[in-house]
Amino acid sequence: MKSQKIANNAGSESRVLILDPGEEAFAALTNFANEMRITAASLTAIGAFEKATIGWFDFGKQTYKKIEVGEQCEVLSAIGDIAIGDDGKASLHVHVVLGLSDGTTRGGHLLAGTVRPTLEVIMIDTPAHLRRKKKPDIGIALIDLESASRLAS
Repeated sequence: MKSQKIANNAGSESRVLILDPGEEAFAALTNFANEMRITAASLTAIGAFEKATIGWFDFGKQTYKKIEVGEQCEVLSAIGDIAIGDDGKASLHVHVVLGLSDGTTRGGHLLAGTVRPTLEVIMIDTPAHLRRKKKPDIGIALIDLESASRLAS
């Protein structure tokens, strides 16, 4: 992965990240956020995957139904955020729409995606702190603004 800062305004930094062929996108973005100590950010991305796993959250089972996309696909849209998880590390939440060769799409939570040939990511982080906390009643971690305000103080 290559990255370059493209703006720094009042503590908010904008970066372009270019992922290389073969990189696993979710892990690479998580590692980058941890290395840079990013505590709150938004991201968008376009590019392509040689294969991907997306998920649809099943509230009844409190788990993701995995949807495997075992073919080259375009990342038509990816949008997400980064917060700090219960473990104190970066927690990504990214939704994607993937375009297949026949023009159909698959969409859901990005769980994994192997880049081919590239993934171009715009990440905007802020000096704020966001906290994602697991909600036992529904089985997923969501941004908790009360916890985020305690982190900042």
